[in-house]
Amino acid sequence: MKVLFIAAGTSPAGVFALTPLATAVRNAGHEIVVAAFDELTDTIEAVGLPPVPVAAGHTTESIKQLNRPGGPIEFPWSPDQELPYVGRWFGRQAAVSLDALLQLAKSWRPDLVVGGTDAYAAGLLAAHLGIPYVRQAWDWLHFDGAESHANEELAPELDLLDLGSLPEPDLFLDLCPPSLIPPGARPGRPMRWVPGNRQRTLEPWMYTPAERPRVCVTYGSFRTAMPQVFDHLCALVSRLTELDAEIVVAANEEASEKLRTLFPQVRSGWVPLEFLVRTCDTIVHSGGLTALNAMAAGTPQVVLNQFVAFEDSLRMLERQGSSIVLHRGDGSPDGTFEACRKVLSDDGYAQRARELARELNSLPTPNDRVADLEGLVRR
Repeated sequence: MKVLFIAAGTSPAGVFALTPLATAVRNAGHEIVVAAFDELTDTIEAVGLPPVPVAAGHTTESIKQLNRPGGPIEFPWSPDQELPYVGRWFGRQAAVSLDALLQLAKSWRPDLVVGGTDAYAAGLLAAHLGIPYVRQAWDWLHFDGAESHANEELAPELDLLDLGSLPEPDLFLDLCPPSLIPPGARPGRPMRWVPGNRQRTLEPWMYTPAERPRVCVTYGSFRTAMPQVFDHLCALVSRLTELDAEIVVAANEEASEKLRTLFPQVRSGWVPLEFLVRTCDTIVHSGGLTALNAMAAGTPQVVLNQFVAFEDSLRMLERQGSSIVLHRGDGSPDGTFEACRKVLSDDGYAQRARELARELNSLPTPNDRVADLEGLVRR
């Protein structure tokens, strides 16, 4: 069996999410290739998977200005723009990469295509080739409304296939703990989250609990590179140093070097979260895949949410009792400090986090799901 995985977006998290299943498929004796924009090639190599760059001459930023239906795509500065942005941007990625994917299939024809949540090219390619298509969630969040805007962006490509909308997957693999799936959400087959991060040489402190409570802060490499986000991170770290706790900031090396200069008492660098998060008493982050790392480790969370589309899922996480969620303006350095102090002083958060970990870690593994993919090809 030959399986083509397609990673969309610019965040390494989109690759990390697909890595466990891609690795499981390869370990079962099948051939795999991972296609993505060239920005993700280094990440795909770093997790030990074979990358094929698509959309030569384009970046995921440059395509926003292409002459396509709907015109330029602008970043969403208000809540009503969030879903149109997500649908149109990821839809445009699919449109721009489709020719290269079809060319790849002439030389290396897959039997099955697997795409991340918004990797719309996976469904289009599968429709062209007449093969099964699997959508794998790249995080645990559930929200609707983006796909209709992707359909608008992809109208020319859908017309060529005589389709009025994007094809439904033959199988949807959901990483969300069942207790956190909102009522009425798209039904999927559950799959356990297994970390697929890049690695580095481990130092003892990374897997050893600290003498004081440990608080990890991470905004993700992609967001931390934005100047305004880095300024907010610095203000937050300054406030958190007032806690009687060890502060660790997981960030790329460029940001970490600046942070170590500004805050010599703070540990900062690229740290494999699946090790670090198990030693933490809480982790501060902006949602998505990092939340799954924390859930699997049984670590309480403080989530700084900037998007209205994520609010329903995050309310369920907060009601579950393992996390505090701060929305938009509530995620100020002062507000985050108070949330961390509350989590560190109340054992209930840790207890509920352990309960969530038991639920998540009881789900079928990526290895277990390989047979489902094989079944799609055989039918």
